[in-house]
Amino acid sequence: MKKVFIIVVFLFGLCNQSVKAQKEKSNLSQSYIEKVNVFLGTSGDHGQMSPSASSPFNMMSIGPQTYPHIHAGYEHLAKEFIGFTHTRIEGVGCVGTGGNILIKPILNSIISTPLMKKTENAFPGFYSVSFENGIEAEMRVKHNFGIHHYVFPSAEAGLYIDLSYAFDNRFVAEKHQISGNLITGWVDTQTTCSKGVYRIYFAIEISNVESIEYIEGHKLIVKGAKGAKEINVRIGFSSVNEEYAKIKIESISTVDLTRQTTAEWNHLLSRIKVEGEKDREDLFYSLLYRGLQAPFLISEPNGSYSAIDGTIQKSNDSIYNGWAIWDNYREQLPMLSLNYPEKYGFIIKSIANLYLHGKNNWATHHEPSPTVRTEHAIVVLLDAYKKGYALDFNIIKDSLIAEVGRLDYSAPDKALESSYDSWALSEILKITKDSILSKKYLNKALDYKEYWKKDFADLTKSDIDIMPARGMYQGTVWQYRWFVPFDVKGLKELAGGDNSFVTQLDQFFDGDNYNHANQPDLQVPGLYNASSQPWKSQKLFRNLLLDPFIQSYFNDNSKGVDSYLGRIYKNEPQAYVRTMDDDSGTMSSWFVMRSIGLSPANVGDPIYYLTAPIFKKVSLQWDNKKSFIIEVKNYNKDNFYIKSANLNGKNLERNWLTQQEIQKGGKLILETSSEPNKQWGIENQWISNVKQLF
Repeated sequence: MKKVFIIVVFLFGLCNQSVKAQKEKSNLSQSYIEKVNVFLGTSGDHGQMSPSASSPFNMMSIGPQTYPHIHAGYEHLAKEFIGFTHTRIEGVGCVGTGGNILIKPILNSIISTPLMKKTENAFPGFYSVSFENGIEAEMRVKHNFGIHHYVFPSAEAGLYIDLSYAFDNRFVAEKHQISGNLITGWVDTQTTCSKGVYRIYFAIEISNVESIEYIEGHKLIVKGAKGAKEINVRIGFSSVNEEYAKIKIESISTVDLTRQTTAEWNHLLSRIKVEGEKDREDLFYSLLYRGLQAPFLISEPNGSYSAIDGTIQKSNDSIYNGWAIWDNYREQLPMLSLNYPEKYGFIIKSIANLYLHGKNNWATHHEPSPTVRTEHAIVVLLDAYKKGYALDFNIIKDSLIAEVGRLDYSAPDKALESSYDSWALSEILKITKDSILSKKYLNKALDYKEYWKKDFADLTKSDIDIMPARGMYQGTVWQYRWFVPFDVKGLKELAGGDNSFVTQLDQFFDGDNYNHANQPDLQVPGLYNASSQPWKSQKLFRNLLLDPFIQSYFNDNSKGVDSYLGRIYKNEPQAYVRTMDDDSGTMSSWFVMRSIGLSPANVGDPIYYLTAPIFKKVSLQWDNKKSFIIEVKNYNKDNFYIKSANLNGKNLERNWLTQQEIQKGGKLILETSSEPNKQWGIENQWISNVKQLF
């Protein structure tokens, strides 16, 4: 692929690169970051992403704040900039999360200095823009540290800083001090949907400063030194205290900072090597990049971290925060569990750690970073344990039981989702050898059958395709009726057996009832894998990944109104279908996993269904030097049916693998065809199955 500046020019027509940025990039190893298009999903309600300068799992993300803006602060089509902000969670609802500390370059101390975009450029870890008035801005980031570099057309350089800025006016309070050219303090902000509060400690060091003055409230004016045409801003963050925020500020050069972040991105992106058509590779790495943004590493090098009860704790582990588990337990967390085990072990311990300090489904009033929701964390913990991650359930057992005791069964969708958590608790209690309580919660989980018979069995009612109906959240009867991932065998029996189950799945997809604009039915295309016709999942996955697909549902309660026919995943600013948010890497990770031929069968079991990769070759490589290779025999980019499979030299008739089989390394050869092999994948099937215990 050409350099990123060529991508941007040809895709967007207005994004040129400064000579300085070109030289800086030419000095970097770019084998993977050059494939990433950070402008994917940055326009309208087609992903709600941002081109901000970011580094992996980093709360600090310095990016443009435009007018108008989408949930992550930036609208690609907007010309007017408000300034630059420092936090965001990509693609989440409620008008976004974050948007802290606005910095705006200004001329002649005029706050209303217009910033109209002329050209812009960005790649992982770097963002730059030039404005029609001659001001130029560049942003660079590493973990909890960033640099702004501003160039002005005259010697009337200055900055406007609003410490109270946040998305959707969610600012709560701030306190700061000014000492020479250094501003230190903290800011409190309501997190997603105004649920809970997070605190960020900051330190801002500004070069070429004549003065820093209060103007009103929480707003400051920075006057550049006499004759200065450049201003640099170095900013550090911490979740613990101001001293750590000050320590984050380094004297590192901008080139070295970019080099370090580039190396970090390349290391993580290269863990999954794909070989195939250039456009597919570019789309893959652009989406994998989105799956590596969150959660955020919040602990300091000495092990200090701020817990969600407001206390400062110590840990020998790296501690993470910034959760969107309610969405990404389905896709992003399983993707991390398979491909990044050295990080996921700490992530999963951090989730378990929430239960020690008063976990809420949304957020507490002492969050150490922006965050969203944590429902189904119990399923994630079970999933991790079964995949070999070390967890001590005994120390959080009572908290897990208490959480499941608060589950809501008031609506049909909630009844099914709560049953899933009850099943997970039953499995965890079995691990702790509490057989009596395990049976209790397993039987409670199996009560889903009565809820299913009441609300999901009858497909003749007039409201089955209405969003929402019967009090369900962002979904229909059609979409939620399949949500029994822990007991698909039982679901098939409720549907009338395998033939009826397949017929109803056909009816679901033929009637355009599937909604990829949201998460409630994301697992449904894979359900054919648990039937006598698994080849239908192979076809559906390819259609959803690359082909034109009919999208009749959107999250504004419509079906068949302004329906869409086209690709769901596109490598452009309007990347996804309308109303399809990325939700902290959820929808990106869905693509990543299925594009390499793997699909989580049930979060809570270490099983992946197999489908045809969209690449000639996929290499999963881990830091322990082991690798798992997936090769496509007789590759044709348009073939998507699996004709045969061979694992480590032996024929493989089953259509699934375990995480252990994958992570111990080896080679899987998949032979594809333009026609389905209706005999492959129907033997030794893995179908989730729960039996009643009395």
